[in-house]
Amino acid sequence: MKAILNRLAQHETLESLEAEKILTGITEGQYNPSQIAAFLTVFMMRSITLKELEGFKLALQKLCLSIDLRDFSPIDLCGTGGDGKDTFNISTLASFVTAGSGVKVAKHGNYGVSSGCGSSNVLEQLGIKFSNDTDFLKRCIDEAGICNLHAPLFHPAMKNIAPIRRELGVKTFFNMLGPLVNPSSPQNLMLGTFNLEIARLYNYILQDEKSQYGIIHGLDGYDEISLTSGFKLFTKSGEQLINPEDNGLERISQSEIYGGNSVKDAAKIFKNIIEGKGTKAQNSVVLTNAAYALIIIDRNLTFEEAYNTAEGSLLGGKASQCLRKLITNCSS
Repeated sequence: MKAILNRLAQHETLESLEAEKILTGITEGQYNPSQIAAFLTVFMMRSITLKELEGFKLALQKLCLSIDLRDFSPIDLCGTGGDGKDTFNISTLASFVTAGSGVKVAKHGNYGVSSGCGSSNVLEQLGIKFSNDTDFLKRCIDEAGICNLHAPLFHPAMKNIAPIRRELGVKTFFNMLGPLVNPSSPQNLMLGTFNLEIARLYNYILQDEKSQYGIIHGLDGYDEISLTSGFKLFTKSGEQLINPEDNGLERISQSEIYGGNSVKDAAKIFKNIIEGKGTKAQNSVVLTNAAYALIIIDRNLTFEEAYNTAEGSLLGGKASQCLRKLITNCSS
């Protein structure tokens, strides 16, 4: 590691194979915590390259416990986190709305590291059990329309890195990797990132893969569609700039999608929205994200059609029914 750190200090970059080998070594405990922290810090001071990201992704994919959910043709709605915006759990709520719309969802998530409340924090608070048992998860996605893939259970090799990430308390390149390493390798992906450069790297990587995808980048730094500004959407068909007004929606303020000061606050907001008691702004943000997930699944849908379907799921009680089934029927 010393030689690698010296090279990186001289502004060199890593080849894909080198990146894969180093990350594998980190997970196997070959390096001490100080060396790992120094390595992570390098990528907080400069942009990660495409080859480096590809190598890190390949290492985690090889090390993870995979699960085969292909029969369900699921979608994952997952953001990098780390945008520092302190919103409520938009992509997680949109996942349940998507499931309530009849599309199976394999939600990959984790506890918050650089933010106070990740998807796993709020789902755990709501009483959802975490498991990596294949039969259990297949039952969940079959009965509830959604299953939760809690990252630490599928990436056990990350145990050497997790404490260092917590102590650093800031976003690292692992935030970028999370959305790319869903252990079920779903056929459909809706990924969000706070950084436009990372969105473009995702697009390069996913162009060669079989999955259908949409990559979201909020122009004001959100890792999801926030309706506080326009957003970039990358798909295999190209790149678009979409403003709320383009879809007949009003812009909202950041304060209208605030997520609270604690996990308990976040869970309360989550429950309120999924039960159809959200504000107009909260509902609009969730429904817009769910609508684009539905469009990724069916590219023939117009935004209005997708939004109306999502609205029926949320306000018609189908999304909350998915949550109740996940809590009551899928207890491991």
